[in-house]
Amino acid sequence: MSLMAHLEELRRRLVRSLVAFAVSFLACWAFHEKIAAFLLLPLERMPPEIWAQGKRLVFLGPTDAFIFYIKVAALASVFLASPWILYQLWGFVAPGLYRREKRMAVPFIFFGSLLFAAGGAFAYYVAFPFAARFLIGFGGDQFEAQITIERYFSFLMTVILGLGLMFELPTLIFLLSRAGIVTPGFLLRHFRWAVLLIFVLAAIITPTPDAVNMLIFALPTILLYLLGVAVAWIFGPKPAAGETAGNTETKTDNA
Repeated sequence: MSLMAHLEELRRRLVRSLVAFAVSFLACWAFHEKIAAFLLLPLERMPPEIWAQGKRLVFLGPTDAFIFYIKVAALASVFLASPWILYQLWGFVAPGLYRREKRMAVPFIFFGSLLFAAGGAFAYYVAFPFAARFLIGFGGDQFEAQITIERYFSFLMTVILGLGLMFELPTLIFLLSRAGIVTPGFLLRHFRWAVLLIFVLAAIITPTPDAVNMLIFALPTILLYLLGVAVAWIFGPKPAAGETAGNTETKTDNA
């Protein structure tokens, strides 16, 4: 395929992904109040000394509540449409794969969607409540928290989408290994640089500068990187038997 053909194929895949997102958005909009109530639960579950029971978030502008519900539905639709979006990503990459490699489509979509959902769940149940409790409780008895819905949701969305994408690291490594761009040896040799990059990304996503919150974001991603190394070792292309034999003969001749 020429460059223009690749770009046209990419355009088609993006349009299909946007259509799926739009359909998912309409479905999620029908339940936007229930989804919003679910996303507010981490705040309501905090200890009374940090966030009083029955206390509500506030909004400052007349359009803030409407925009809040739009963002809530959009966040839910990203997770709902993620299998189809991953399918479109696979469809864009698949023409460059061998026939036996194309059989990996179902595992790729399944585990990619599962990891994205797992990252969102980890953010919702672990990372976000811990960070929010730390930040709100930092005010102590001297201040009273008056949190706007815009600030709360921006904070929540950054954490959920950030960790959801970081949990896709094994999926990314799978694609790169199948394309022959990375190998398990390459990943292990550059492990320290990967750790540095993971901590930089964790620092960007982490809402606080303290080391504890950063570790909550970084440590699971490091474990996922090591899982990606295992994935590259299992599913990465193996050297052909003739190539291995040729290397052996060369070594014998040199000896």
